[in-house]
Parts: sequence; structure tokens; C-alpha cells
Amino acid sequence: MIIKNGEVFQEDGSFQIQDLYVENHKIVATEAEVTDKTVIDAKGLKVLPGLVDVHSHGAFGHDFSDADPEGLKIILKYEKSHGVTSYCPTSMTLPAEELKEIFATIKTVGDFPEGATVRGINMEGPFLDPKKKGAHVEGYIRKPDAEFFRELNAYSGNMVKLVTLAPNVEGAMEFIDEVHNEVCISLGHTGADYETASEAMRRGAHHVTHLYNAMQPLAHRAPGLIGAASDDEQCMVEMICDGIHIHPSVIRGTFRMFGPERIVLISDSMMATGMENGTYQLGGQEVTMKDCKATLKDGTIAGSATNLYDCMRKVVSFGVPVEEAVFSATRNPAKSIGIYDEVGSLSVGKEADILLVTDDLELKKVL
Repeated sequence: MIIKNGEVFQEDGSFQIQDLYVENHKIVATEAEVTDKTVIDAKGLKVLPGLVDVHSHGAFGHDFSDADPEGLKIILKYEKSHGVTSYCPTSMTLPAEELKEIFATIKTVGDFPEGATVRGINMEGPFLDPKKKGAHVEGYIRKPDAEFFRELNAYSGNMVKLVTLAPNVEGAMEFIDEVHNEVCISLGHTGADYETASEAMRRGAHHVTHLYNAMQPLAHRAPGLIGAASDDEQCMVEMICDGIHIHPSVIRGTFRMFGPERIVLISDSMMATGMENGTYQLGGQEVTMKDCKATLKDGTIAGSATNLYDCMRKVVSFGVPVEEAVFSATRNPAKSIGIYDEVGSLSVGKEADILLVTDDLELKKVL
């Protein structure tokens, strides 16, 4: 396949008129390497890498925690149709036996070109701070346990790429010491202060789960996890930019504070995404979704009902430069889970996950 005349997004954030050559779903350097000479004329369109969502529980009426391989395929098909080509299904805080069953389903999906490619699992819980549990069930929260993590990872075929940890709970620092070279540890769902969060980062935890949500606010004498993350130049931070979780002013300010290299846009989507207003489930709890806002009975926000592509477009509408928004939904999440050599840009040798979009980022085609 040859994609001609498109404005191709470059690794420096610019757009250049460039032809792309694809062979066996890989980007190759020259037309001579292409056996299928089918031409797609992308004149007047921008060409973006497929998006990478490293934190999403579900969509279109299904949840990864249903432990249903067919339901997961429906999620993956929905995600690809909305520009997300690499995906990390995300678990909730649930009983151990349920988590084992959930993680094992990842091995049954297999090759599924109609949907987004599963690049790993995001293990959100159960190693959380009960005081900042958010939409997680407190009764299933447990102390950090490296052996339990490894057991679950084995059930998944060693697919766990991210694990959320509250650094202020008993055993957290020892957990970081033991497994930080095995998995990306993401600090979140925590009441940790600046000093505790900074110590966790010094020990090897360089990621933050949905910045601003389920943590102490950034205060001028108590900067907390947010301040610690800002100071740790290795730390990447997730943001849910659905226009509900974080005010646009704070989104703009966070891009300025962390820069275009360190923000990872996520959807944190749950099964109501792509569905009508109504009642749904998340982590065994009833969630009401109205106009893309999902809440528990007590009003706690319970994930989002927005896909990552729409979050990226919202970021641009809030005044963030297009190139920074694209990086935060492609390159940065790919780097955060160690797959940037495979996806996240349109350079030679990578997967040909390609989006054709208009100047205002309306998605026209997923290749």
C-alpha cells in the first residue's frame, strides 16, 4: 500500500507532505519494497500515528473485568474505529480469584486485525490507599505484594505493563524496590505527601495514574504527589482530558508545567463509552452515565465515557498546540510502557497504524 500526498506527522512535531510505503503492515523506506501497489490519495488530509491508550477499562457495553474474551474483542473493535490502534485493557480492584480469571482472558484474544492491538495490561489496584479509593471497592484493597503481582502477571502471560501503587501504604516502598525493573509502577489512588511520593520516585516509580484525580491537590505549602511528579524529570503523568475530570485551564497549565514529553493522555473509559445515557457497571458497582459523565451513587466520578481520540481533540480545543496533543496520545504513552520501537510514530520499521484526519482532526479513515 502507498499513501500519497498526505501531510505526515513527523517525530519533531511538524507536518510534511510525504508518501508512506507499507508492506506487511510495516512502514518501509521505498516503493521498491512494496508488493501491493494500491494507492490511497491523502491529499488535503493529515496523517497521524494510531493512538495508544494505556488506561481504559472498557467501552461499548463491555468491560475488561467481565473476563469475557468476546466482550474484549468488541471493545478492541470500538477502539480501532475511533483511532486507538494500541490498547492496554485495565483492571479494577477485585477479589484475587476474579483477577486471575480476568488476566487469563488476555491470552485468548489472539490475532484480531479488526480491533486495536493489545499491548499489555494496566493493573489499577488492588494496592491502593482506602482513603483515595475513588470508584474502587474498599473491601478488595490489599497491601502491596510482589508475589501476588507476579502470580497475576503469570496468568496473563507476562502482559502486565503498568501497576498502580499508593506509596504511602505499608509495604509500598519494598514493593517498588522488588519489582520496579519488571513493570512500570504508577503512583496513584493515594494520600501521599510530597516527601513520600518523592521517595517512591527515587526508588524507581516514574509514572502517575490520572493526575489530579484520587490524590492530594497541588497546594503551595503541600505540593503532594503532583509536585513530586513535576520535580522528577523521568516521571510521566496520565491525564483524563474529557472536559469533566480536569478544568481546561488546569490542562493548559499542566502541559506548560510538564512539557510535551511527559504527559500521557488516557481515556480511563468504562463500558458506557459509546453508549446511550443509562446505568452501567464498573468494578462491581453501579454507575450512572449522563451526557458522558459517569458517577457512582454518591456522586464519585467513575472513569470516563469518552474515547481517547475525543480526549485528544478536546485538548486541542482547550488551546494546547496540535503537535503536543498528538505526542501525548501517541509517542508518550508508547514510551511509558516501553513499546515506542514498535508504535507511536510513523517512522520506518514501525507498525503501519495510520490515521487520516482533516485539519480540525476529524477522523476520516483508520488504516
